[in-house]
Amino acid sequence: MARKKLGVVELRWTCPKCNTLNLGTARTCQSCGAPQPEDVRFELPERQELVTDESAKAKAAAGPDIHCPYCGARNPAGSQTCSQCSGDLSEGALRKAGLVLGAFKSGPQAQLACPRCGASNPDTATVCQQCGGSLELKKPAEKAAQPAQPAARPQPWLIVALIVLAIMVCGGIALFSALGSRTQGITGVVEAVSWERTVSIEGFVPVERQDWQDRIPAGIEPGACEPRLREVVAEPVPDATEVCGTPYSVDTGSGYAEVVQDCEYHVYASYCSYLVDEWVQVNVASASGADLATFWPDPQLASDQRLGEQRQEAYTIVFSADEEQYNFTTDDYSLFQQAQVGSTWTLNVNSFGEVVSIAR
Repeated sequence: MARKKLGVVELRWTCPKCNTLNLGTARTCQSCGAPQPEDVRFELPERQELVTDESAKAKAAAGPDIHCPYCGARNPAGSQTCSQCSGDLSEGALRKAGLVLGAFKSGPQAQLACPRCGASNPDTATVCQQCGGSLELKKPAEKAAQPAQPAARPQPWLIVALIVLAIMVCGGIALFSALGSRTQGITGVVEAVSWERTVSIEGFVPVERQDWQDRIPAGIEPGACEPRLREVVAEPVPDATEVCGTPYSVDTGSGYAEVVQDCEYHVYASYCSYLVDEWVQVNVASASGADLATFWPDPQLASDQRLGEQRQEAYTIVFSADEEQYNFTTDDYSLFQQAQVGSTWTLNVNSFGEVVSIAR
C-alpha cells in the first residue's frame, strides 16, 4: 500500500521530574527547566490539529532530533554542534522515530478542566491559563480486573453419548466397506445383451462470451458493458479510485507526528458481453441394440454441424445364476463381444448382490 501524507501535528511530553505537560517542540520543561530526557515518550493530544506553519512543517520533515552526548540537550536534526554546550554532535543519539502513536482525532475544540483550580482551558493548552499549573494528560481509567470464571464442564453423560455415537458411525462405515469389498464367485449364463453408443453433435453457432473490452477479438462489436474492478495497485495510476484507511500518526522524532493514511488504488474497466461463432455441442446422436452387432451412430448433419469428439459407450450383459438375474455393465468392447448368449461365466458378486467383475 502507498502511504499518503496528510500533514503533521505537534506532540506532547510529560516532564518526569515535575509531571508538567509540555509541547513536543519544547527542549526543556516549561515548569522546572529540566532538559527533555533522551528516552522521554511523545504522546498525542486528545484532539489533534494539523500544523499550518511552514517552518514547523520543515522541522518535522527534517528528521529526528539529536541528543548531545555530553550535556544531553536536544538539538534539531542536521545540527553539527550542541546549542547548549557547543559539543560535537557526531556521536549524538538520534531520537527514535517511526512509532505509530494512534489514530488521528480531529474535530471541534473541547475544553479541559484544570486538575488544580478547575478553570476551563482549551484542549490545545499545556498549562492552565488561570493558575499556570500543568494540564496533565488524562489517562483513561483502567477497568478493574474481573475474576476469571471457571469454564463450564461438559456433562459426563454427554461425553459418553458422543463417544458411543462416534463408535457407531465408524463401525457403520467399516461394515459398509467390508460388505462392499467381500465377494463370492458364482456361475452364471448369459441370458441377454444390450448396448448403447452416443456421439456429440456440434454446431457452428453464435455463443455469448464475456471479457474485458480491450480483450474482445478484433472486428467483434461488444454488447452490454459494465464497470468492474479489474485490479488493485499500490501506487496511484490514471483514472484509479483511491481507497484509504483511517488516518494515523507516526512519531518523526522531532516533537511532531506525521499524519498518514495507507491507501490502495482500485482500477475499474469495462467488462462486456459479446457474440462469437464457435463450435459447441448442440445435440447428441445415439444408437442401441440388443445383440453383439454394435455400430456408431451416423446422423444426417446440417451444413453448419459436425460430429464432435465426445463419444460414450455402455454394454450391459444379463446373467442368470441360481434362479437369480444379475446385470453387469461395462465399457469394455472386447469383453462384451465374448458374451455370446448361452455362454458360461464366473461372476464375482459382493454382499449387496452387485456384480463386481466377470471372467470366462
